[in-house]
Amino acid sequence: MRASDAERERIAERLRDAVAEGRLDMEEFEERLDATYKARTHGELVPLVSDLPLTGAPTVAPVAAGSGRWADRIGGPATSKGAFAFWGGFSRKGTWTVPRLFTSFTMMGGGELDLREARFEDRETVIRCFAIMGGVHIVVPPDLNVEVNGIGFMGGFGEEGDGESEPDPTAPRVRITGFALMGGVGVERKLRKAEKQRLKAERAAERERLEQGGESGRLKKGDGGGRKELG
Repeated sequence: MRASDAERERIAERLRDAVAEGRLDMEEFEERLDATYKARTHGELVPLVSDLPLTGAPTVAPVAAGSGRWADRIGGPATSKGAFAFWGGFSRKGTWTVPRLFTSFTMMGGGELDLREARFEDRETVIRCFAIMGGVHIVVPPDLNVEVNGIGFMGGFGEEGDGESEPDPTAPRVRITGFALMGGVGVERKLRKAEKQRLKAERAAERERLEQGGESGRLKKGDGGGRKELG
């Protein structure tokens, strides 16, 4: 079966965890990472992690609803079912559990809902936001399935992202709706700081590998030319 970009990224994530735990050295990590992004099928991906522990690791087999890396973040009782701010603000962040229906209200105030590390009571979630001369800022991970369809009057609903990845079909589905009057509700797709740093380190290692490969090729070409001249 053909492998998707999301599946290749999950294998890369598992390799990054392995090198961080000391199970792989940098040379072997770079070789496997390069093979991961070149892989076209599941059969090419499986051997790259077959000797690594399965604990906490995502699968490369066809995924069903509720499986994959999101599996342990779905289920459990909600820790907060709503939020209210009047001339003030509210915040929900960290490992809180989002209910099936969450309602927020702001009037001349503001609120923040950060879902990047949150758990979800169910796979289907509705977040209702009512903002009157105020606003709500919602931060979600890039691979979360999000639908925004609120109504704005002299205000609005908006969504923006960092373009790092596509929504994961195994992730919960969150529908954000409501009404904004002279206020707004903004949805931002954003990686966690730790994930950004890890991606940056990975890209730096990949650039270094390519540069070393190019330099090695130039040296070999130069050596060949020297031998020809001496002959």
